[in-house]
Amino acid sequence: MPSRFVLPSLILSAALILGAALAPSNSTTSSSASPVSVSTRPIALVVVAPEPVLEDGQVRVEYLRRSYPLMLTPEQAVAMRSGKLVASAPLRELYRHIELRRPLDARFVQGPGGWTARAQTGWTVDRATTEMRLLTALRAGASEVVVPVRLVPPKRTVRQLQAVGVMRHVGSGRSAFTGSPDFRVHNIRVGSSLLSGLLLGKGKVFNFNRSVGRISSARGFVPGYVISGDTLSLEDGGGICQVSTTVFRAAYSAGLEIVERHAHSHQVSYYDPPGFEATVYAPSLNLRFRNDTAGALLIQASWDLKAQTLRFDLFGSERREVRVEEPLISRIRPARPPGFMADPALKLGQAVRVDMPSQGMDVRIVRTIRGQDGQLRRDETRSRYRPWGGVFAVHPTDPRLN
Repeated sequence: MPSRFVLPSLILSAALILGAALAPSNSTTSSSASPVSVSTRPIALVVVAPEPVLEDGQVRVEYLRRSYPLMLTPEQAVAMRSGKLVASAPLRELYRHIELRRPLDARFVQGPGGWTARAQTGWTVDRATTEMRLLTALRAGASEVVVPVRLVPPKRTVRQLQAVGVMRHVGSGRSAFTGSPDFRVHNIRVGSSLLSGLLLGKGKVFNFNRSVGRISSARGFVPGYVISGDTLSLEDGGGICQVSTTVFRAAYSAGLEIVERHAHSHQVSYYDPPGFEATVYAPSLNLRFRNDTAGALLIQASWDLKAQTLRFDLFGSERREVRVEEPLISRIRPARPPGFMADPALKLGQAVRVDMPSQGMDVRIVRTIRGQDGQLRRDETRSRYRPWGGVFAVHPTDPRLN
């Protein structure tokens, strides 16, 4: 077994497990080297590294154990016991594999016991120390070899989250984009990625348009259908309102102050139930909410392409008791005749439905919030949807366009 040792603060002892046994060798060492034998027992190289975990406001340290196989021929084993470790291709490959681990910022993950935040450190191998210990292990027939690694911290650690008050789950919003065309799914993912990981300081106002930035093909968005007057048009970022709607639902469920929110001009089937959505269209329409909690808020996005669902979660310091009543619907009006938009890919006389009709209605949603101080607050969200006839795509010369 390798001798015990103490590493500097930036270097961590670790162990790597290898299941390949080293074949015995009949070769002899040079006169300058002491005779050694190659062990036929498996040699284990195990990396053990600390990874702090943030759970319900408290940080604890877990230790990771990772194994990497080192495949050696008898000839390579002889070379290594003779001190020619650097020339060993399997060992160089092992270093490369260990160092593929890169730092990753802290992110919350939901498990059976609730939400925990974890970050990932990067690893850099101390090659000189590793090679000395491997040589010692080969000569002694030991079963383990320690691989010291330097820990490379991420930009955002769990202790940094704890320091600014991001300690627990405080709200979530969900929506479904079932049946969305590919362009829409693409834009949903791009827009959500631009917001995920955003840290909103105490007292700051979240600004959707500013946070997402310019919606253009240069930033990864593709053309899609957006509401334009009484019809639809193709513009970069079609589907971005799925993102704003889901973020709004997360902020609403967390009991945050909604500073600015706009309803769509008509009901959109993706955003059921009615009244629980938010449209954006820079610069005139925006979504804004205030972080009126005692600490910072972390915004985190996730999506499931198989289930076709989008989710935003908020993490902070305050868990508020929030009750959202069922939408109150009034003034229902029948749908209008359909509208038409030009599509040069279609033949004259052909019509393809691209948006469904919907009734007009007024919707009111009541929210009651109980803060940590026990105080109750009540507010209302109102939406007015005009009757909508849906839209058909037709050839550009189709007379129905006029």
